Amino acid sequence: MFKNKNADGSLNICGKNIARLRKGLKLSQRALADKIQLMGIDIGKNAIQQIESGERFVTDIELKVFAEFFKVAADELLR
Repeated sequence: MFKNKNADGSLNICGKNIARLRKGLKLSQRALADKIQLMGIDIGKNAIQQIESGERFVTDIELKVFAEFFKVAADELLR
C-alpha cells in the first residue's frame, strides 16, 4: 500500500514552513506567487494557498525555487 499523506493528512511537509517564512517577510500569497513566477515557476495564488494548507503536493523543482527565494536550504523547508 502506498502512503502519499503525512500523519496529519497533509500532502506535503514544507507548506507550514513556506507559510511561516512568507508571513515573516509580510508577503501576501499573491505577492509570493508573483515573485516565484519571476523565478520561472508557473504558480498562482491558489496554488500557494493549497501548498500552505497541505492540500497540494510540491514538486522538487518548486521546492528548490522556494528554498532559493527564502534563502534557506531545501531541508529546512522539510523540517
